[in-house]
Amino acid sequence: MDTHLYLVRHGVTEWNEQKKYQGHHDLPLCEAGRTQAERVAGRLQSVDIAAVYSSDLQRAMETAYFIARAHGLPIVALEALREIDVGEWEGKSFEEIKRQRTELLEPWLRDTVNNPIPGGESYAQLRDRVIPKVMELVEVHRGSSVCIVSHSGPLKMIVCHALGIEPRGRLAFDLANATVSAVTCAYDMQFKVSFLNDMCHLST
Repeated sequence: MDTHLYLVRHGVTEWNEQKKYQGHHDLPLCEAGRTQAERVAGRLQSVDIAAVYSSDLQRAMETAYFIARAHGLPIVALEALREIDVGEWEGKSFEEIKRQRTELLEPWLRDTVNNPIPGGESYAQLRDRVIPKVMELVEVHRGSSVCIVSHSGPLKMIVCHALGIEPRGRLAFDLANATVSAVTCAYDMQFKVSFLNDMCHLST
């Protein structure tokens, strides 16, 4: 039987609204983010979810809380599902870095997959910590539906893996805050993307 992974990006925070890189900085959801999280829970209420896994960062855990509560499930917090470590970019917007700290940007732009963000991780390193954990969850929950609440970076690595593309392929699609995507894994461990960046529940 197929295993279904429902991928949820956390609701918005103040830094999301200000377009600042958050990385491992542990911000809570803002009021709008909590409303989004409740709507995500409503979107997934009819799905027979067997387990809820979340990044251990507060913004993801708060989003997962509403989903887990709707299904009467505990949240399993996993450090492996944290956002990419953005190092010296933390608390800055991309435009601010371009204007004021180009030395933090230029080395990374030469290879945005293998070169680490200054003081942080590379996307190759992010992939290598996220995908093994996801494969482990698939093995544990074969034939079931699982919800993974995380961040743009890790979720994009899961989608890239499902599509069989390199991490640079993350630039070809968006995963907005509080959206739901779904990936299906067949018995032979072949993946496919069922849907991507669903935000219909946010407009109701």
